[in-house]
Amino acid sequence: MIEALTGMGLSAAAGLNAYIPFLVVALIARFTDVITLPTSLTWIESGWAIGIGSVLLLTEVVLDKIPAVDTVNDAVQTFIRPSMGGLMFAASSAAEEVDQSSWMAENPWVGVVLGVVVSGLVHAGKSTARPAIDAGTLGMGTPVVSTAEDTASVGLSLAALLAPILALVGLVILAFVLVRLVLMMRRWRRRRQGGSSTGRVPGYP
Repeated sequence: MIEALTGMGLSAAAGLNAYIPFLVVALIARFTDVITLPTSLTWIESGWAIGIGSVLLLTEVVLDKIPAVDTVNDAVQTFIRPSMGGLMFAASSAAEEVDQSSWMAENPWVGVVLGVVVSGLVHAGKSTARPAIDAGTLGMGTPVVSTAEDTASVGLSLAALLAPILALVGLVILAFVLVRLVLMMRRWRRRRQGGSSTGRVPGYP
């Protein structure tokens, strides 16, 4: 159960920002004894992996805060975030200090699939809501929302590794917020469509 909560928390964090949970896991594994990655995944905590992840994170943080550019970035991340979610779930479920389930250890593909699904759902909610936020706030809300997402990704990642029960609470809150944003997006689209469909040519009834 603990490894499932940890994996779900990290996967959800990857749905918001693919590189934050990666770096959190990499740095904690490299400099602490909180988790010990299996031999097949020790490359995550290598210097070159941390360096590349840092550059990618910096790029993501900048692009995600620019209106319109963030939508393009989300499209590119459609494949990256779910893949990272699968990797993070697999890494956490296989870590010696986290893994308490022999069944998960014997069926590692389950963790990968769950990670891809959780991360993909979060990414879908984020990328669906962003265009409405960009348009509805004339771009001014974009950096604010992006910063909130990055903060949530950091919080979820740390909670998943250090206090998995808190990660569950964070997942519930995140799901609630994403659903509200998606509903807001749909209402905004309906208003736009309704406004355009009721338009009349001047001089005609």
